[in-house]
Amino acid sequence: MTIALLFAALLAQASPSPAPAAQAGDPLPGDWIAVPDDELLVFTLANGRTVTVRLAPGRAPVHVANIRALARAHWWDAGTSVYRVQENYVAQWGDATEKKSLPVGIVANPPAEYVRSGNSATARLSKPDPYAAWAGYSLDGWPLAGDATSEWVPHCYGMVGVARDLAPSTGSGAELYTIIGHSPRGLDRNIAVVGRVVDGMDALSTLPRGTGDLGFYKDEGQRLAIVSARLASDLPAAQRPHFQYRETASPRFAAWIKGRENRNNDFFTVPAGGVDICAALPPVRKAP
Repeated sequence: MTIALLFAALLAQASPSPAPAAQAGDPLPGDWIAVPDDELLVFTLANGRTVTVRLAPGRAPVHVANIRALARAHWWDAGTSVYRVQENYVAQWGDATEKKSLPVGIVANPPAEYVRSGNSATARLSKPDPYAAWAGYSLDGWPLAGDATSEWVPHCYGMVGVARDLAPSTGSGAELYTIIGHSPRGLDRNIAVVGRVVDGMDALSTLPRGTGDLGFYKDEGQRLAIVSARLASDLPAAQRPHFQYRETASPRFAAWIKGRENRNNDFFTVPAGGVDICAALPPVRKAP
């Protein structure tokens, strides 16, 4: 190799790679919308990890009001833990003894906020959902499934639901769980979905699996204590986490859906022609 060719090769290696070309489904900066501070609930665990949940007050208003009240009363700050981790199913937290009193004003059994009437989706997948007539996305960045008269938030990975006993119990919101495995869509319309883990999901999904029935920890020493739970709106401004969800009403988001339904790159040689809503969750990111 001549000196000139060697210099050219070294120069090529040192030069930054060109930025990938913009795709039709790529968002513009203005497509990202701030999640309100009072919709972010930060759990701090005894191992130093944090888990941030985006709450869905528009989907389960009474349950979420309970959850906010529990956080403001510091109810999770003592005597609570992650006490159940079931393989391919859920991680669950709250009071494992079921003896801790709830603060005054908490609604012990809210309405069954499992389904909401109407169809508010601003975008939909092109094919019916296996568990519903349609699936799509709300204007405020939530995945939805529905039929001709109603809609609900599906049980996808990372969604947060309210643990309850047999009906008519609906759960107060003191005992929560998140999906850590394959989406158990049979739970749709049977339990209140109140949020989604938007950060720290691995702090729950990688915990040791419980060996008791349904993944409960047999040994109390395995329970991972919760140190605190705070709404971001109640934290000092400098400590608040900030997240954004992507708007769902633009042609760019429609193109993103099409791209999820028909993956188009060098790896995928056969387009699927459709996608499960749980494999196309609406994007959420930390605010830059």
